Amino acid sequence: MAFEPPRRLIRAFGETAPGGDDWLATLPEAVERAVAVRELTVERVQVPGGRSSLVVLVRTADGAPAVLKLAPRRARPESERAALAHWDGRGAVQVREEAAEEGVLLLERLHPDVSVRSLPEAKALLEAAGTLRRLWVEPPVSHTFETVAERTGRQAEAMRAGAAGDAEVAPLVDAALAVREELLDGPPEERLLHGTFRQSKVLAGDRVPWLAVGPDPVVGESAFDLARLVRDRVEDLIAQPSGASTTRRRIKRLAESLEVDQERLRGWTLFRAVESGVRARRVGRERDAELLLEFAGWV
Repeated sequence: MAFEPPRRLIRAFGETAPGGDDWLATLPEAVERAVAVRELTVERVQVPGGRSSLVVLVRTADGAPAVLKLAPRRARPESERAALAHWDGRGAVQVREEAAEEGVLLLERLHPDVSVRSLPEAKALLEAAGTLRRLWVEPPVSHTFETVAERTGRQAEAMRAGAAGDAEVAPLVDAALAVREELLDGPPEERLLHGTFRQSKVLAGDRVPWLAVGPDPVVGESAFDLARLVRDRVEDLIAQPSGASTTRRRIKRLAESLEVDQERLRGWTLFRAVESGVRARRVGRERDAELLLEFAGWV
């Protein structure tokens, strides 16, 4: 089987992979092995695909459509598998096999080229928010998922390092770190969260109209999950003369529709936008960094 990883995956891997990580080099062999073991027929690699995994559209031995997904250990594929199994198809794509090979998932086939981003903006937000609500359930007993406090703790350290000596970014980083401390001061809400939810993570399905894919699950409060959705289509927001006021209205509307505290949503929106902006700047994605940090300044 002729195989070449999508350019987007190659570029992202080069930006973020630690030295000595040979996952991308061994990927063709891993795909061939996973296909052979499961007796799959490959249709095509999904392009442009994701930044942290390879998605291959396949058919099983009985001809049923499915998706084969391969991801490196640092992308936490086993955590994704556990979350999808816990949701069991409620709001999210289903796992198609019980036997597990580390870093390889066989999933229900959705319509990979049709996400809620194809809808008008107001409708897309409504459908995405409705999908997200279904995912907010109690985590499994004795779960091993990362918590919001743990994940944002790692991110906070990276933000401090990324802002060192940068007078332009430092005030936003200080504000984001301060709001994180406030938000974590108190008993945590414990819900299983998608972790990286946005409109492009909601695909058209056959069982139900829309289902979430690609979680990086985390346990914590729902406002953390919703915060990533607030800045969806950030490039369109930045281009609007009324972008700042539109952002504030979006926070209010999403908070009210999903019964989330508005100030907590605003706080996590600030933290997550600054964290993403600093990270984008660190790996050389300057345009993304500019958009995210300008957005953060509005929040």
